[in-house]
Amino acid sequence: MKALIKKLVEIAGPCGYEGPVRELVKTEIASLVDDLRIDALGNLIARKGEKSQDGLRILLTAHMDETGLMVSHVDEHGFARFTMLGQIPQHPLIGARVRFLNGACGVIGGERLENGEKLHSLEQVFIDTGAKNRAESPVRIGDVAVFDQPFLDLGKRMLAKALDNRAGVAALIEVIRKLRVSPHEITFAFTTQEEPGERGAAVAAYRIDPQLALSIDASPSGDTPKARSTEISLGKGPAIKVRDTGMIANPGVVRWMIETADNAKIAYQLEIREGGTSEARAVQISRGGVPTGCVSIPCRYDHTPSEMIDLSDVQNSVKLVTELISRPISFL
Repeated sequence: MKALIKKLVEIAGPCGYEGPVRELVKTEIASLVDDLRIDALGNLIARKGEKSQDGLRILLTAHMDETGLMVSHVDEHGFARFTMLGQIPQHPLIGARVRFLNGACGVIGGERLENGEKLHSLEQVFIDTGAKNRAESPVRIGDVAVFDQPFLDLGKRMLAKALDNRAGVAALIEVIRKLRVSPHEITFAFTTQEEPGERGAAVAAYRIDPQLALSIDASPSGDTPKARSTEISLGKGPAIKVRDTGMIANPGVVRWMIETADNAKIAYQLEIREGGTSEARAVQISRGGVPTGCVSIPCRYDHTPSEMIDLSDVQNSVKLVTELISRPISFL
């Protein structure tokens, strides 16, 4: 899976501009599914299998987009001010290199801090493309950039931009590859615009109207020195979401996921997240409501130029999701 993850993270696909990622996913899965389409919001929707008498209509989602930057102003000296596509922490911005979708590159700089300020605000940072003035600038208002950072193979762990959530996308592709027999009609939605508010997942869930849903996403770990208190650690298995700030996972779904992992002897953790949410929130409240769960891949330094994950967590996510959807489900 490393080769697939590397291909996915090295593509630029910020919120609303996921097309190149979608094309790669489409190439990977086209021969493995029964139906494939792209909806009006750019979601790639793939269906596999038919619902038997004891089967369900199941939706699995993973978002393709990554956080990005959009130029909002270029000043007379050629420095580009920007707004964010998705939420990016302030502390890793200064010195980060970025690449625009038009091929232009630059580095993020910041104004001099005064009066005891410790962090730059968004109004105090800019992108320096090397231009001497506005006329020379290779970018203009509305141009979009992502962090420009190579994939690093650290053995069991990987370091790259956009592992949130290209690792989840890779896991969902692998589930499609490994799924042989299932009593369910399963729709795989590779979704858009999750970072600014789970928009693609909301559209997909409304159209598909599933009886049960699972999302695969990355979630911040709590295993660094003095990290925010959470039990999630790299290398200890995918996290079964219990709660975050946007949703309380369906208790029946959580029990089913735990029992399945225990029976299959798959390593897992439990996630209670105090900040942030996932697209499972949007799916859960679609139409009349959907019993929904989420498999979270632990991720260090999320939404920064260098995110870190453990390959075994991705592999165990694939095993867990495949086990969950391969047989009849009786708790509903």
